[in-house]
Amino acid sequence: MTAATAAVALLLMLGGAWLTAVFDHVAAALVARKPIGSPWLAPLQRGAADLARRPSRTEHPDGLNWALAPALYLALAFVGVALVPFSTKSALVELPAGIVLWGAVESLTVVAVFLHGWSANALFPLLGAYRYVAIGLPVMLVSMFVLIAAALPAQSLALGAIVQSQAGLWNVVRQPLGLPLFLLLGLSLTLRGPFNYADSADLSGGTDAERSGPPRALWQWARLSMAVSFSAMAATVFLGGPLGPGWGTVELGPLWLTAKTIAVLALLVAASHLLARMPPSRMLTLLWTVLLPLSFVGVALVPFSTAGAVVELPAGIVLWGAVESLTVVAVFLHGWSANALFPL
Repeated sequence: MTAATAAVALLLMLGGAWLTAVFDHVAAALVARKPIGSPWLAPLQRGAADLARRPSRTEHPDGLNWALAPALYLALAFVGVALVPFSTKSALVELPAGIVLWGAVESLTVVAVFLHGWSANALFPLLGAYRYVAIGLPVMLVSMFVLIAAALPAQSLALGAIVQSQAGLWNVVRQPLGLPLFLLLGLSLTLRGPFNYADSADLSGGTDAERSGPPRALWQWARLSMAVSFSAMAATVFLGGPLGPGWGTVELGPLWLTAKTIAVLALLVAASHLLARMPPSRMLTLLWTVLLPLSFVGVALVPFSTAGAVVELPAGIVLWGAVESLTVVAVFLHGWSANALFPL
């Protein structure tokens, strides 16, 4: 880990969070056909207004978890960026199974959002927390199979190896189902658009309904930071990350990664404002019956997309994790399909 890489990562997180808020402001104005105003200053003004307000407090909240949930959410966003290779030779955290740690980030995000709603000891935050858990499980399963399909051509779970495997052809071309399905995870992780079941307007803000002041500003910053973290991961796994032409002997990996991250961010924000949100029951049906099988198809197509090469993943533990997850699916479907109280 070098100081330069750490500085680039911090700049990407801070600048990316602000840029995401700018994109949100512009997209919301365009969709509503209202004047755009001052998009560069609007996020800073909203943040300053939140910081100036007095924090609210519900009756008998779980104070420790209510304080830790936004910090955990923000920390998970930073962990995701730390895993991303900023060049072909450097990352803040280089692990032989970096893609597995990213999976842990996804899972712990569900924990953070649930604790954020549950700890408030109020109705709307609790409803948002439970809705998010119900939607988050199948979305994570979709992501798991999409990431396995991306790791198979590299025959490694290291993000650096996945980047190198795209030197000839990016995964977005090799696996056309991968990026669209992975974008659904991004919408879920960041509580956006069609997957905003946790902090939605029909629950008066959901898990964030009882917050104000600096705690609310911290939660919103964490959401924006997670959007940056997800976009950097998507750019790494599907768009070649730092791969791109250099300038003479100078490697431009960080610039290429930043440009690709911004492109994914713009796509994520556009999907947030253009895609309608389904009722939770319909979304669950869509996830279990359509999107999850599509992710299986993506894994099955990997041998064909690698020109007939033998593809082996040197981590049987990942397949065992899939067995565990699908066991949960099987038991849940066994009870849910009976349409009766005790099985459900």
